[in-house]
Amino acid sequence: MKYYIGIDLGGTNIVAGVVNENYEIVAKASCKTNCPRPADEIMDDMAEMARKAAVQADIPLADIEWVGAGSPGVADTETGIILFANNLGFYDVPLRDGLKQRLGKTVFIGNDANAAAFGEFMAGAAKGSNNMIAITLGTGVGGGIVLDSKIYTGFNFAGAELGHMTLVANGRPCSCGRNGCFEAYASATALIDFTKEAMEANPDSKMWALCGGDISKVSGRTAFDGMRAGDKAAKEVTDRYIGYFSEGIISIVNIFQPEIVCVGGGISKEGDILLDPVRKLLKTECYSRFCKKQPRIVTAKLGNDAGVIGAALLGFAE
Repeated sequence: MKYYIGIDLGGTNIVAGVVNENYEIVAKASCKTNCPRPADEIMDDMAEMARKAAVQADIPLADIEWVGAGSPGVADTETGIILFANNLGFYDVPLRDGLKQRLGKTVFIGNDANAAAFGEFMAGAAKGSNNMIAITLGTGVGGGIVLDSKIYTGFNFAGAELGHMTLVANGRPCSCGRNGCFEAYASATALIDFTKEAMEANPDSKMWALCGGDISKVSGRTAFDGMRAGDKAAKEVTDRYIGYFSEGIISIVNIFQPEIVCVGGGISKEGDILLDPVRKLLKTECYSRFCKKQPRIVTAKLGNDAGVIGAALLGFAE
């Protein structure tokens, strides 16, 4: 049996896992990222979590084939350098060499969203396909693209930022500094903002009770729970959100025509309530609607493990 280690470096947590040749996680270890702090300290913790995961799996580090790491930001997979990651404060951080020095193993790096997409491609909802798009609906909107079984990064490694295509010209402000991005309308953050706006405009909405009367406790589930409870304002919020999400997915499909669009992140747990409207719209508005073969819109299977599994398998993407 062959084993690999995947490290998912996030703005909040560092998670390392030992993954076997069946693409199963054998053991995991995690710690807080505790940003901002020096990159060397973060790499120390990444290496320590990798060692802990190996110990918990009862597999000597010498028996690990390689280590893969997924990081936010622009990851130069040729040099192993994270060129820029705003939420970590990384600028030209030699992540590959830093981990290699600490662990004594061959190391592969990639963008974290790309790694998660590759995890779903190799072992999850897109297994068996050749072309797929992964969309993660979290604090932002993450994107990962696999074309002809290869991770697409663009010539400068900054590609696949699907959350930052324009959905509404001069629309809502986005964290990237632009206005009207897909992320500003389809992220969990956007859904929470829509929900709060609706609650403030509708003091009798059931959504108030769902969050205990405290608007600061609104989550990505609040509007969907309110919709299921028959609340009109909540239904308007979910319809609005699903509408924006659907328009973005249609545009992505029209550009790439992937076999599968795999949707992950917390909001993806709504399942068919979220995805059926997109599937319906594909049949009437997608440019390929007259083709016999049509893309499938599916829910991601690996959940939070996608990043770890995908990072562990980055060696296969070379």
